[in-house]
Amino acid sequence: MHLNKLNLLRSMLQIRRFEEKLEQLSRETEKIYGMMIVSTGQEAVASGVGAVLDPADVIISNHRSHGHLLAKGADPKLIMAEIFGKATGYNKGKSGTLHIAAPEVNVLCTTTVVGGGIPIAVGTAFASHYKQQKNVTVCFFGDGASDEGSFHEALNLASLWNLPVIFACENNVYSGAQRVEEHSKVKNFADRAIAYGMPGIVVDGNNVLEVYQSAMKAKERCLSGEGPTLIEYKTYRWGGHSTHDQQSYQPQEEIELWKKLCPIEQLKATLIKEGVLGQEQYQQMENEIKQAVEEAVKFADESPWPQPEDAMEDIYI
Repeated sequence: MHLNKLNLLRSMLQIRRFEEKLEQLSRETEKIYGMMIVSTGQEAVASGVGAVLDPADVIISNHRSHGHLLAKGADPKLIMAEIFGKATGYNKGKSGTLHIAAPEVNVLCTTTVVGGGIPIAVGTAFASHYKQQKNVTVCFFGDGASDEGSFHEALNLASLWNLPVIFACENNVYSGAQRVEEHSKVKNFADRAIAYGMPGIVVDGNNVLEVYQSAMKAKERCLSGEGPTLIEYKTYRWGGHSTHDQQSYQPQEEIELWKKLCPIEQLKATLIKEGVLGQEQYQQMENEIKQAVEEAVKFADESPWPQPEDAMEDIYI
């Protein structure tokens, strides 16, 4: 697969501007209700992993899912409409921001249950293995989820059966309002892979090129029948757990330090140095993405609400 660094930059910018717009809307308007859980600052993980995936590859996501959806190719208009609770959204306004599924691009599940998506990913990977399909499943989860029993049971089974699944742990320093040191004595969550006989890799989650390379290597391992990989992406969320979080537990100097490691600025500087990107080209990219985000908001705002009589449709028991 040929690596297009400009596409990586565009992907990260799209996620950043989409999330920033949600932050603005949740604080300044009544277009959307409740908290928004965004991934500002950790875009490189979604974009780097997403760049190695084919349409047939599956994503299982968690509560911080917008970036994963966008990086997999989901339509920002349909994501925004779902967040607005409108009938034109991916799930007809019934899932909202926290439970979006986009089967059209094989994002099959978004769950707010901490660690809940990990065994589901093992299930989709087993289905691929059983049907002898050449595709992989990527499961995104946070550092807190690696303390759950579901994490350990799922990794054990995936390893035992050599399933084509990539476990992508986004260690963004905080699980809710709790620092990693307060919920685990393990320095690197990737070290837990050794207990299940699979590779455990620690990667700079703010370096999208390193993210891409690690995900590509893990995917090649899956497709060759060697089984799963656990990758820990060290990154940082600039905001609180949600847009309504006052961040009283996050030192301001810590936030500023990580902002200097911005994944977008890192790749932008690399591309300018390599002569691949000019300031005018970058500004054009920015303008196109901002316009697309505004169009998504307009589409969502003008879309109809779901009808009461449709409440019981699409319910499976």
